[in-house]
Amino acid sequence: MAQNIKNTGVYNALVAQLDRLARHNRQGSYRTKERYYEAFKRFCRFLADEYHLQKLTNISSKHLVAYIIKLQDEGKAASTIKTDLAAIRFFHDKLSNANYWLPNNNDLDIKLERRRFGGTDRTWSVSEFNRFLAISMAENREDYTAIACLSYYAGLRIHECFRIDTATAEATLRNGAIMIKGKGGKIRTVPIHESIRIEFRKLLETTPRGHKLFVSDGVPTDRAIANLQAYIASVRDRIRDEGSVSPLTHHGLRHSFAVNKYRELTAGGMTQLEASLEVSRLLGHERVDVTRIYLASLKKDGEPNG
Repeated sequence: MAQNIKNTGVYNALVAQLDRLARHNRQGSYRTKERYYEAFKRFCRFLADEYHLQKLTNISSKHLVAYIIKLQDEGKAASTIKTDLAAIRFFHDKLSNANYWLPNNNDLDIKLERRRFGGTDRTWSVSEFNRFLAISMAENREDYTAIACLSYYAGLRIHECFRIDTATAEATLRNGAIMIKGKGGKIRTVPIHESIRIEFRKLLETTPRGHKLFVSDGVPTDRAIANLQAYIASVRDRIRDEGSVSPLTHHGLRHSFAVNKYRELTAGGMTQLEASLEVSRLLGHERVDVTRIYLASLKKDGEPNG
């Protein structure tokens, strides 16, 4: 794991603090202690790479929310996320001088959803997507309209959308493709749909040069992300197709992109494996086994998925 950590020194310092807590822990079975320890080490990696946090005593709710969003974006099951949160709180409670209180699951700014990948079709239908665009535009949420287009037509993760600034948008319009740095620092280029081009032009007219498109000055990114997710939840019943059981989350827009792109590529002559590999690259995974999660709905339609 350590070879992929960007800030090794900070990570090692955090793990050293964790080790001091773990040495004095007498609670739980051996298996539980091992599971919690490994979960907290993964959290340390996130804190080091994303926040350069050097002391476990400075962990706050914003770090917890951002980590949950990351795990959800990776497709982790709700049960896994909740176990990881339990591990984080377990060791945090052992800090004698913690500077912040960590909220429980019910008090978090983000909903912990049940995620049953492989069994639940998470895609948005064309009509559901179009209804969302109509509502967000009618309510003057051009930012949410643009983010929906970025994920539905280009497969961007929620964090990737909120990193976009005016320079990225301008380069995208010039090149006809968006260059995004994803997980692990991997950079990928994804061609853009005309809808993205239209939305970027609108947003560039109102966003000061050098600023982010979707995060207002003074607003933490994790709060902006949570606001978007809350908005989607608030309009879900108004956009859902009759009889549909799709969760209709932001992440489902990436599922829609994967399915639509897979169908497009196989219709254009690619083999199922070739199409799966290309979809995986565009999603920023480069692993077919992960892509199968996104293509789960194809099984329902009788289509193999690589």
